[in-house]
Order: sequence, then structure tokens, then C-alpha cells
Amino acid sequence: MAAQFGRRLRKGATATTVAALVVAALSASEAPGSTSLPADERAAEATDPPGTAVTGNSPYFTDLPPLNTPNRPNKPGTSIDLPVVAGPAEAGIPATVLAAYKRAENTVRASQPGCRLPWQLLAAIGKVESGQARGGRVNANGTTLTPILGPQLNGVGFANITDTDDGAYDGDATHDRAVGPMQFIPSTWATWGQDGNADGRKDPNNIYDAALAAGRYLCAHDRDLSQQDDLDQAILGYNRSREYLRTVMSWFDYYRRGNHEVPDGAGVLPVTTGPDSHVGGGAGDRRGGVGASTPPSPPRDPAPGKPPSSGKPGDGATPPAKPPTTPPAKPPTTPPPTKPPVDPAPAPVTALERLGSASVTATEGGKFSDRLRVRAKTAAGKPVPGAKVQFQIVGDTAARFPGAATRVVATTGVDGIATAPVLGAGDRPGSFVVHAKALGAAAPAADFSATVKAAPAPAPRSDALVRTSDKELAARADGSFADAVEVKATYKGKAAAGVGVTATMVTGDTGRPVQNDKGPYFKGADGKAVRTLTALKAGADGLLKLPVIHTDGNAGTYKLRLTTVDGVVLVVELTVTAATTAPPAEPSTTPSAPPSATPTA
Repeated sequence: MAAQFGRRLRKGATATTVAALVVAALSASEAPGSTSLPADERAAEATDPPGTAVTGNSPYFTDLPPLNTPNRPNKPGTSIDLPVVAGPAEAGIPATVLAAYKRAENTVRASQPGCRLPWQLLAAIGKVESGQARGGRVNANGTTLTPILGPQLNGVGFANITDTDDGAYDGDATHDRAVGPMQFIPSTWATWGQDGNADGRKDPNNIYDAALAAGRYLCAHDRDLSQQDDLDQAILGYNRSREYLRTVMSWFDYYRRGNHEVPDGAGVLPVTTGPDSHVGGGAGDRRGGVGASTPPSPPRDPAPGKPPSSGKPGDGATPPAKPPTTPPAKPPTTPPPTKPPVDPAPAPVTALERLGSASVTATEGGKFSDRLRVRAKTAAGKPVPGAKVQFQIVGDTAARFPGAATRVVATTGVDGIATAPVLGAGDRPGSFVVHAKALGAAAPAADFSATVKAAPAPAPRSDALVRTSDKELAARADGSFADAVEVKATYKGKAAAGVGVTATMVTGDTGRPVQNDKGPYFKGADGKAVRTLTALKAGADGLLKLPVIHTDGNAGTYKLRLTTVDGVVLVVELTVTAATTAPPAEPSTTPSAPPSATPTA
């Protein structure tokens, strides 16, 4: 992305006046919760924190945010004739850099909740110190592709800090230099350095490590960054300059009003045409890297009431014995290190380990409950953080990731695990594959098989159940009912086909029905008495005819309760009368014929 910044502002009275006007303009926009300084007097009242500043008061980018904030343009009548830099693109923060700021905020919040560190403050400092790691020129692990080094702190225009790290971080064994995207001097890093990406190293060139270290430093001394005085002290502890405080606060306001993620390497860079063109440069950087032959920046304005030194104002550094009164034609510079320290490239991803089940299922219209996860590993089996993994849907399916996407990219965490977003099943049954691949690596892909099952047909519904006849149902004891019980189920006036019905012979208390143990009954397949029938279903016309109802020897009035699956109830009354006894047969009155005589011979 082409750099869109306006030219870099010179330090001194002009820069101070312009910065104050911009802050005033931002304050006038009446954004809720704005923490911009209302005037120069507020910054002037702050007291410099003790100790050496994080950056050694190295130079920084003084570009200011656009007057039109990402979410709220200037109101009519509030514009100021100032050098306006880029528009909404300025709100873009490179993806890995943004992730590092947010992770640092979460980590600090867990251990120091009272500090209330906002990640937008880290973004503001990262902007003025290195242009967000030179527009996000970092690798997948968060380490800058080339070192970001400040000028030699040799007391000529800057602080005078003799080498403290034998050149381990800045490649300079004579004097220290500010290092990395958050511009820590080695002596400060030795105290505050952090391992923000859990790779076992504390590296100021890594944005995760540097952002967490900056967060810890800003929260020192039990500060509450929601309080303006503590916020001022924290920023001044980073670089003791009132101009620096105002510039950081301008960006802090800007990012709080709106921001968005942009790809790594696509961030908007400051234009470094002023005398500090080497700020944030790196070995071989054409914008002016370490050792660029440009004159050093003039000293910043000292704190009110403090005499300036011949080094950097307010930094407590030892001034040179005889500060030059006339700038030399070619100020002394130190050539760049022959071999600047460069972090080794992160180990490549050689394998993707599939986690969880290799096969996942869901019902059409729903979502897959199992999240698709893989772990990126090196050849030695170690996890690879910061790797990009693409999950792609392959096959004829209506399943989609959020936003109707068929492919998404997830970044592995410190444990090397990348998790795909929740996968929606769509409205079409079938099977397909989700293909997981590590981008930019030759590691074999990991595949997940996915199946979308058809949703079960909705259960038939009913809102009414009636008998098809109003004829009384009666039978004698030890007999059966001649008339069958037939009912019809309907829903919104139409026949309710297939509605399930349960039939139970109950006692007289219909409020809390209890199955009767005597009286009418149905016959089971084994011929035994059954007083509850389930799995009954109405036909296509909504009609249901019950089996023959038999009676035992008990006369009386009984109740048959019919209930649909929707809870519709119909109670049918059954009457059983006592059985009649047949009268005994009367004796015959007809005389019997006399026995016949058998003649004798």
C-alpha cells in the first residue's frame, strides 16, 4: 500500500503548536469518552516519572491522525488549516500487530485488572515508535522481517547511553540503540522484557513480546490507566517529551473512535522526509535505516522549569563535554553493523495434526456442534504459533462458514492450534469434505468428512378430537360393546392425518387420570386384558377406529380417555349393565307311554 502520510512534522515550536491544535480539534469533536488532552497546560502540569525512558528518548514519528476520524467526520465549522494526512486507511492496523496488542491487553488484564490497559494505547505508541512495525512487516511468529533500530544514542542530539548489551540486541557494542517495533533500549528490555508468544524467548524484535513488555511497563507503580494523571505519567515514562505525550494521545483517541484490520505488510507508513528519516528504519531500509547520513533531530522542548541539557531534554543523560554550537556539515554517524542480529525464521510447518473426530455430522437447517481443529507442527513435533491455516469446503453441499463463505483462514495460537469457525449445515442433506491446509507450507493437508442428515418430518398436529357418532355406548357384563368407538382428529378444521393417539381406561377422576384395574378392556395379542393402547394413529382422513372393547363381570359406568400427541383430550363414557340369568326349564306334563309287551311264545 502506498504511504499516505503527510510530511513528518519537525520538532520544536511549530510541531508543538500544530499538535496542540490537532488535539484541540479532536477534543472539539465531542467523541464520548475522549481522553485527548484539552490544552497544553494539562501536559505541562504532569511530572516526569523517574528512571530511564523506555526508548532512551529516541526520535519518533510525529505524524498526526487525520482530523476526520474513522467513525465521525469533522463537524461543519470545526476544520483547522493543518496538514491533514491520510483518511480512513490510517485506522487500519496490520493483522498480526493488532493480534499482539489485543493479546497483551488480555494478558495484563488477567494479572493486573486494576491497570485497565486498553490495547488502543499500545497501538498509539506502536504507531509513533515504528509505524506499526513498518506497516506490519513481520513473520507468522510476529518477529520483524528486518531489525527496526533507532539512531546511536551517543549524546549528539539524543541521549548518551553507553552500550549495555554488548550489541546483542542492537548490534552496536559502543552505544545503545532503541530496538524493535516498540523501540526498547536494551537496558530497559533487560528489566521489562516478556515472552508474549510463548516461544521460550524474550525478543524486543517480536511484536508479541514487545507489546506485552510495553503493557507491563505502562502499568507499573500500580497505575490505573483510566485515570488521566496515571495515563500521562505512563506515556511520559515511555518518552519524556510533552510533544510525544500529545502525539500519542492523538492516536489513542483516533484508534478508540474506530479501527480495522488490514493484512500484514499493508499498513500505512509515515513519510520520513524530515531530519529524522532514520526513525524506525532497519538494515537496508530505503527510507533511511541505521547509519543513514541525515543530521540528527534537534533536541525536544524541555519540561517547564527544567534547563535544557546538551543531550536530550529531561532524560537525565550525561551531556557531551563540549556541545557543538555550529552543526557540522556531516554529523558523526556510526556505520551499521556488518551483520545485524536477525531472528531465525520460524520453523516451517511440516505436518497438520487433525484434532477431534475425523467425521462430523449435523442435521439440515442446524449447525455442526463439533468444531474443526488442527495443530501445526514442525518436523520435531513442536507446535508452530502464528501459522495460517485455510479450511475449505469441497463437494456439492449447502454447508457454509459464517458469511456464506466456503473457505476461511484461521491463525494458530501459541499451542499451534487453529480452529475453524462454526460450520452451518445448510438445507440440503449429503456428504462433503473440509480440506485444512497450512498456507505457504508443504505440509500434507488434513481432511474432515462431514455429513448433513435430513431433518425428521414434523410430527402431525391436531387441535380437536371428536367422536363420529353420538350414540350411547353400552354393553352387558361379561360381553362386549357392539358399537366400535370411532374418533376424528383435525387441525385448523382439516383432517389431521397420522396423529398419534393413546387410549386408556381410567377411573372417574379425570383431573388426574389413573388407569382402571377393572371394567372394560381391550384384548392384547396374547388374549389377555389390556386397558391402555399406545401407538394408535389416525388415518389419512383423520379417522381412528378403536379395537373391540370387552367387559368383565363388573357393571357400572366407566370412562375411556383418548389423548393426542398435542395434548388434545376426549373422554368417552362406557356403560356396563349387569348380565341377566335365564329361568330354569319347567317339568313336562305329557304322560309317558307304557312299555310295550313282548309276546311270549
